[in-house]
Amino acid sequence: MTQFINLKEDIVAEAVDGVVAASGGRLARLDGYPHIRVVLRSGWDKSKVALVSGGGSGHEPAHAGFVGEGMLTAAICGDVFASPSVDAVLAGILAVTGPAGCLLIVKNYTGDRLNFGLAAERARAFGLNVAMVVVDDDIALPHLPQARGVAGTLLVHKIAGALAETGADLASVRAAAERVIAGTRTIGMSLDTCTVPGAPKEARIQPGKAELGLGIHGEAGAQQVDYIHARGAMEMVAERLAEHMDPGKPHVALLNNLGGASVLEMQILAYELGKSAIGDRLHHIIGPATMMTSLEMRGFSVSVYPAGAEDLMALKSPVPLPAWPGLSALGPVEVIELPDGLRPIRPLPSDHPETRRFLKRCCEVFISAESDLNALDARAGDGDTGSTLAGAARALLGAMDRLPLADHTQLYRAIGLELSQTMGGSSGVLLAIFFAAAGDAASSGQSLREALNAGLDRMQEIGGARPGDRTMIDALKPALDHLAGGLDEAARAAREGANRTAEMATAKAGRSAYINADQLRGQVDPGAEAVARLFESLSG
Repeated sequence: MTQFINLKEDIVAEAVDGVVAASGGRLARLDGYPHIRVVLRSGWDKSKVALVSGGGSGHEPAHAGFVGEGMLTAAICGDVFASPSVDAVLAGILAVTGPAGCLLIVKNYTGDRLNFGLAAERARAFGLNVAMVVVDDDIALPHLPQARGVAGTLLVHKIAGALAETGADLASVRAAAERVIAGTRTIGMSLDTCTVPGAPKEARIQPGKAELGLGIHGEAGAQQVDYIHARGAMEMVAERLAEHMDPGKPHVALLNNLGGASVLEMQILAYELGKSAIGDRLHHIIGPATMMTSLEMRGFSVSVYPAGAEDLMALKSPVPLPAWPGLSALGPVEVIELPDGLRPIRPLPSDHPETRRFLKRCCEVFISAESDLNALDARAGDGDTGSTLAGAARALLGAMDRLPLADHTQLYRAIGLELSQTMGGSSGVLLAIFFAAAGDAASSGQSLREALNAGLDRMQEIGGARPGDRTMIDALKPALDHLAGGLDEAARAAREGANRTAEMATAKAGRSAYINADQLRGQVDPGAEAVARLFESLSG
């Protein structure tokens, strides 16, 4: 996979300098490149307990992104997924530790324990007061003699960091860290593994599968499971976590993006977390956010901790760190009534079996064409034409019993109203205008064909598109022009119009107007294709 890197040997050094340069002066780094890569707080006066963490790189923004007031004092950055050396850890300890001492917060991996542990021993030989805690929050593999340290480490950073910022002594800070470690449990899930720079990607997770409990270095998890949707994924994660949670205690959840999930996906996962089997035990949430990653792994993790009042205050305390998303209460979705002017006045529903069958058939055409139209749109747009039309069709099917099917004049208007509320993008607006104008024309006594043409005229007037502009109108107008000759003739005209869009070098309206002509050449406009398929289905 192509990546935005230079030489793989320089990845960590250049990334560290990028973090420091963009920190606004809050951060600095020690000299000693390339073997010693330590990010530390600028102007640290050593009067308080120092918190030092780190490990292999590739988990950004952890750990350097959490260096700052109220969290870490320094982060030691190893190579990608490799523990930093003893000398690098010792350099960090010596740079930030004063009379108050230093606490090392280490994830439970052999390399990290050994290198941080030996560095701590050498620092003590210098007369420094150094303590170490090991985070082991992962519950994915209960048979392991030592659980891995994963995203729950961030809860330790924040709670211990807030206490250290108040001037608490090392024993108190260490005790708080150990309390959080003892109570924190984490498990993750991913749809794909990560790609280590300079190494081939391991295609371990097959399409249609997800891996439950894989590690933050891409290590194999507990099991591969069938992936259906976000709800099922979160249900599996919540089921595992529930076994380790006290039902009588409120918990904080940390919802972490492992690197490759989109913001939209993470928001859906937050929604599902609140609805899950453990949702009633979760009173606060941190995230969803990208905090402890595994390069570009397309997955998430959930950490839970039964935070008391003192811990909640520590988690709420503000820090000047963009990577820390803060703590929020997790509660029901508040719904506010629509303003009066937007509350629709709906016509009285009525039934008409023939009209019902006709509308149902139209909707089924768009639903069955969803994948094809999306694929067509992906070549010349944003790949959502099929989903937009299919979503509107499903909404219309769901609203069928509310429609005035026996009154076609009111039916046009009702369909326009439904589309304006359920169909997104410019297509939804334009089709809502089309049906509303058709309804107005029908109410004045115009025939079906005249009413539909009136709707087309209004849509062209407001939307600005004309035949030849490479839009759905290139198929819709010929179809309506030939409708008097029957559906077969209208279908042929629609197909010819749609096919002509593939010969149009440029688009003058619609989403395709923003696309380079080379990408459009030879591609049928997806909106025109949808119209052609509809008329072909109706004529068949």
